[in-house]
Amino acid sequence: MTSNDAGLSVPDWPTSFGSLYKLPPMVGGVKWEHGHRMFAEFIGLLIIVMAVWTQRVDSRKWMRVLGWTALGAVIAQGVVGGVTVLLGLPWVTSTLHATLGQMIFALVVAMALFTSRLWLQDCDPIAERDLWPGTPALAAIASAAIWVQLILGAAFRHFGMKLLPHLIGACVVTAVVCWTVVRVLTRYGTVDHLRKPAQLLLALLMIQLGLGFCAYLTRMTFGHNAVQPWQIMVVSTVAHVAWGALVLAVSVILMIQTRRMITVHAVEVAAQRAHGKAVVA
Repeated sequence: MTSNDAGLSVPDWPTSFGSLYKLPPMVGGVKWEHGHRMFAEFIGLLIIVMAVWTQRVDSRKWMRVLGWTALGAVIAQGVVGGVTVLLGLPWVTSTLHATLGQMIFALVVAMALFTSRLWLQDCDPIAERDLWPGTPALAAIASAAIWVQLILGAAFRHFGMKLLPHLIGACVVTAVVCWTVVRVLTRYGTVDHLRKPAQLLLALLMIQLGLGFCAYLTRMTFGHNAVQPWQIMVVSTVAHVAWGALVLAVSVILMIQTRRMITVHAVEVAAQRAHGKAVVA
């Protein structure tokens, strides 16, 4: 929608041209703006189903809290989007709206991990000592850096700041993610639960850098004076934004898995488990 410059094609909210249910003529920017609202409503419905189903079938209290958190976040996302329209697309709320959507996606992906067979299987803790920062902390720093970079990217896209902070952020993210991936692959390359998300994260990052370069060339260089967005401009920019959400989600998965499997107290935890099994026997 933003790439097609269709932000205020429907000027009211929560109605569309004064109606809550009538479909407006799906032409021009209205097609993108109202289509965006319809798709958002469908996603909201899916998250409602997911949240309610989690309350019914999952006995873990923290998972039920996550379900309601996802529902609350998607409601907030809709409200922020509506306020953005009513205020005339200020860059602050537009940036919040864009970033919150990517955070919701990462949360839903994390919930998928928590309900997978992989997560429900027991795993022995891995000892890690004499490293600073520890691998779980390093993975968390990488996720935080990616999250901040998504904010900078959204702010640049909505004309809230210049390009330079976004470029600096890209360099920082690349350095931190490469550091994290090298750490995981060199020390835990035989652990599938850590190696696979690390490899995927690195591959996604490399593609994301290429997509960012393409988006810059098409929008800021070749199409800078275009009267209307070119198709290649829209495709490259949307792909760059969507791929950024994937990078964030996979980094969150790696952060969770390192937090779960690596601990400086691994020896003590393993001994306690062994002792518990002996007592039961």
